Amino acid sequence: MILCLDIGNSHIFGGVFDGQDLKLTFRKPTSRNTSSDELGLFFRSVLRENAFDPDSIAEAALCSVVPEMIYSVSASIQKYFGIQPFILKAGVKTGLKVLYRNPLEVGADRIAGAIAGTERYPGEDLLIIDLGTATTVEVIRGGREYLGGVIMPGLNLSMQALDQGTSRLSSVEILRPSGYLGQTTATSIQSGLYHGHLGALREISEGMTREVFSGTAPRAIATGGFAHLFRDTGLFSEIVPDLVLRGLLRALAMNRN
Repeated sequence: MILCLDIGNSHIFGGVFDGQDLKLTFRKPTSRNTSSDELGLFFRSVLRENAFDPDSIAEAALCSVVPEMIYSVSASIQKYFGIQPFILKAGVKTGLKVLYRNPLEVGADRIAGAIAGTERYPGEDLLIIDLGTATTVEVIRGGREYLGGVIMPGLNLSMQALDQGTSRLSSVEILRPSGYLGQTTATSIQSGLYHGHLGALREISEGMTREVFSGTAPRAIATGGFAHLFRDTGLFSEIVPDLVLRGLLRALAMNRN
């Protein structure tokens, strides 16, 4: 069994694989002050509560956009599972030709998503849209060339900016509104958040199609916690919630030796 962990700004998203089969997923809020002991006990507990033997974990892989969490998570895996985790970072094998001007700047989660996308659709032009704390768009050409992409505030960050930067606008539930017209402050914010994000992503996708792919639309894949809100909008062909975890699994296989 293999434990894969995607450490994001808001949550640690974990998964347990048996071969290529994803048997379990779980989430834990990210807390930068969490100790390795707390993390280790949590990981073992969540496995036991879901009828998995923690001692069956033979390998582990992780990626993180929170640098200060890497040590505590890695230490928890070593102490509570007795294994050295694989960390997706600069210098490891990815199967990608990273054409970013400074490859060290690319977030490990972005690379993991790109790895999984190219494995899922080898040789194809891809846009990978990750709707999490930040919303990112990754551009992959010909199934191997990682060109770069777009980063913008996610839905929750946008809402927090309204809440914290204004006197009379407060947080609302993030959902897909029934229409464009908001007739209360809450529904007006919800419409702005949703349709503003949708419009931005449409413009970005269309612009990338013209600028990078000479007008031929690439395949678009979505992942991340808010992806379901944009289902059936035409932005993407499918939602793959575990895309980053599958990218970690693939990266681990490429770097075993």
